[in-house]
Formats: sequence, C-alpha cells, structure tokens
Amino acid sequence: MTTTAILRSEWIKMRSVRSVTGSLAAILLATLAITILAAATIGKAEAEKDGADLVFGAFYALNFAQIAAISFGATAVSTEYVNDGIRISLAAVPRRTLLFAIKMSLIGSTALAVGLLTGFSSFLVGQLFMGDHAIGLGEPGVLRAAFGSGIYLALMALFAAGLTVILRSAVAVLGLLIPFVLIVSFVVGDVAGGVADYLPDRAGQLVLHQEAGSSSLGPWTGLAVTAGWAAAALLGGWWAIRRRDV
Repeated sequence: MTTTAILRSEWIKMRSVRSVTGSLAAILLATLAITILAAATIGKAEAEKDGADLVFGAFYALNFAQIAAISFGATAVSTEYVNDGIRISLAAVPRRTLLFAIKMSLIGSTALAVGLLTGFSSFLVGQLFMGDHAIGLGEPGVLRAAFGSGIYLALMALFAAGLTVILRSAVAVLGLLIPFVLIVSFVVGDVAGGVADYLPDRAGQLVLHQEAGSSSLGPWTGLAVTAGWAAAALLGGWWAIRRRDV
C-alpha cells in the first residue's frame, strides 16, 4: 500500500469508531460549555480578585479538554487491539514503523486542529460574558495561550496514544492518566514543589498563563517538557509494535 492509501484507511478507521469521534468532539463541545458556564457565573468575580490571571482564567476549561484529548489518543489506538484488529492492519501494512508513524501523525494533526479551534473559539465565546473584564486577542499572552492550547492538547493525545500502544488497553491508560492529571499532579505539586513543574500536565499548562509565576520553566519550555514526555511514550510505543508479537 502507498502512504496515501494507508493514511486514507487510517482516517476511515478513526472516524468510523463512535468512541473516537465522541472524544474528539468532546474536546471542543465540553470546553465551550464549561467556558460559558464559568464565565457567565463566576467569571467577573474571579477577574476582580487581586492578582487574577485573566489569561489563564479565559483558558481554564482546557483542564477538562485535556481529559477528552487523552481519551481521544487512547481510544484511537485501542481499537486496533479489539478482536485482534492489529493483525489485520499489519497484514495489510507489514511495515510496522510506517503504520505506526502514519497513525500517530494522524492522531497528532487531528488533535492539533481541533485543539486550535477549541482554544480560539472558547476564548472568544467566553469573553462575551465578561463585560468590562473582557480581554482581547491583543492582550499579552493571549495569542500564545490560544496557539499553545492546541499544541498542548495534541501532545497529551500523543502521550496517551503512545502509552496505549505499550499497554494495549485504553482502559489501563485512562485509569492511569486521568487520576494523574486530576489528582496526583496537584498532590505532588504541593509536596514536591519545583519538581512538579516537570510533570507533563503542569509543564504544558504554563503556556496558558500570562506570567510563569514561581515556576522555573517558561511557557514554551514547559511545552517542550510535555513534548519530551510525549516523545518518550511514542518511542516506547514504536519499540513495542516493532518488537512484540501481536
């Protein structure tokens, strides 16, 4: 099969699975819903607090979008391991590295496109409810956060996808990553201090803040740390699909 044919077949497989497209849609829809709810109810009150980070407040719902991005990355891969579907895929495309590269590229590019749409649309919609506290795209840090949010969500999707290839189970990956980003990361942050800045979620989310605060990392170096975690997971996934018996 040619690269174009493999890409087309992988796209058909991905969009035909309801759980995959549902997770992808949730990145945008859940983020918009939470943004509107937060901005319409407590947005103005939070903005009036001393030292409030208006940029991070505008992108607060990305905390929930990352869960959908993780689910997308995990389910987009785990479908291959249902009913030994991976055997059929490798029979059609014996070049395992090529199959892996195309699948991960498709997952990453799709998550990036939806992530960018989510970042910009949630910001613009949320500011409609902020009244005098609304900020524009020209506010320092806003454009960086909007673009960075798309990159961050794509990296988290790839992180989950790489781990799913290693563990061969979306349930295992979701059971590991979702409690980690929702609970463990914050607990470790309170205990370990600066070490927690290098966790994948905390490092990547620095790009959503107007100021880095007490972190030793900057917005883009934080994203680079998250990219390192994603690269390690993808490398492990590549090794697994190359070396393990399917």
